[in-house]
Order: sequence, then structure tokens, then C-alpha cells
Amino acid sequence: MWDQLRDADVDVALLQEAPPPPEGWSVAVVPDPAGGWHTDGWDPDRWRRRTAVVAASSRVRLDPWRLHGLDAVHQAGLVESRAGTLAAADVHVEGETITLVSVYAAWEPDAHTPPRMRYADAAAHRLLSDISGLLTGRRDHRVIAAGDLNILNRYGEHHDTYWAGRYASVFDRADALGLAFVGPQAPNGHQANPPPPELPDGSRDVPTFRARRGDPASATRQIDFVFATPTLADRLTVRALNSNDEWGTSDHCRIEIDLHPPS
Repeated sequence: MWDQLRDADVDVALLQEAPPPPEGWSVAVVPDPAGGWHTDGWDPDRWRRRTAVVAASSRVRLDPWRLHGLDAVHQAGLVESRAGTLAAADVHVEGETITLVSVYAAWEPDAHTPPRMRYADAAAHRLLSDISGLLTGRRDHRVIAAGDLNILNRYGEHHDTYWAGRYASVFDRADALGLAFVGPQAPNGHQANPPPPELPDGSRDVPTFRARRGDPASATRQIDFVFATPTLADRLTVRALNSNDEWGTSDHCRIEIDLHPPS
């Protein structure tokens, strides 16, 4: 993954479930790998992965946002409810400062014994709580938040209306905080063909996840999303690189976010 990033023509990358950078990696990574690289709840000896913001070119400069737990809520920075699922940095490029946030809504088991299902909307709400400190309703906020939320866009698996409502609450809350959903949506990405029966009529969702790695036919659901403050939303083109030629080796496709100059 890091080799692909080194060769990519991008300025900044927002990563989820990323392994630590290799030795000799020369550009900025947030958080600093020297401070530890793990996600709470995962065995760090077997699964050293977390979210990150990476400066992939010398054209940009990153200033990391400090993250801390609830036990240090009065310190400067952002609360991170679950270590490893959030990374944030200010990027300075062409005279602008924009806050970039990489998010990962981790699966959690239900409370029954044995667990009967997993859910991620609770984690998505915690992430919105964590980054709400960046948003106060001011018109000058410039924030882009993107990542793997492991939820669906206002519909439930297999037409389940209960889960449709729970998932919709995440999008509604993001909007209330001042983060508009900006994609990817068709035509900026290929839609599933044929569309899965559970997909609502008129949906512009584009699959971003393959349930079976390497099997294009298993890409039916979009679980990766990009949000931005209104100051930036109209300047962004968000595209899912989800064709067979573009997909890559991960079970998630890459998402390209282009920021256009202000008019």
C-alpha cells in the first residue's frame, strides 16, 4: 500500500486500517508512527493498523491535531473515543488551510450472548462527536472528513427499515453539524450492474467495497463516504475509482477527492 502511495500523483491521502509506514518513509504522517500505531480493541501484536493522514507530496505541509482520550477532555485538541479510528491534520496548500479528517467506524458486536450481529453506526456517531469540536457553525470552517463508515446510505440491508433509519441518523447528524455529504455518487464512479434488489430506486450509490476480495461481482454496497463543510462542498469533485482497472488490491476501492480553486 505504501509503495502505491509513493508512486501516486496525489498531495494528501486519508487512510483507514493502514499498516505502519515502512522504514525510510520520508514524508509527513499523522499521527507520528513513533508514538505507537494501533487501534484500541485489536491485538497490536497481530493487527497493527489505524487511520492516518499522509502528505504524499512535498507541495503540502501538515500540522497534526492533537488527539486524547476522555480522561484528558480539558486539554487542547480533539477527543478520540477509540484510539486508532481518527486522524486529523491541517493541510496548508496554495494559501489555504483545510482540516482533513480520516475516519473509520469499527464494527462492534451486539450485547446478546452469543452476538447475533455486528453494527457500526454507533462508532460513526462517536466519530461525529469527536470531530464536532472542529465545527461551531462559523462560515469560515474548511473541513473534509472521509473514510470507511461501514453503514449504508439511508437504506437497510435486505430492505430492513429499522436499519435504514439508524443509518440515516448518521447522515442527518453530520448535516446538522455542518458536514454535507459530497460523494462519491454516480456518475463519479460505476454503479453496480445489475443493481442489488435492496438498493432504493433512484439511488446514485457506487460500490466501494468487495465482499470477496478480487471478485468484482461482490461489489454491491457503498460504505465509504466523504463529507465537507459548505465552504468547500461546491469546490469538490469526489469520484470512486471502482472500475476493474482502477480498483487496486484492497477490498475497498480508492476515492479521489479533487479540490478546485475558489471562484
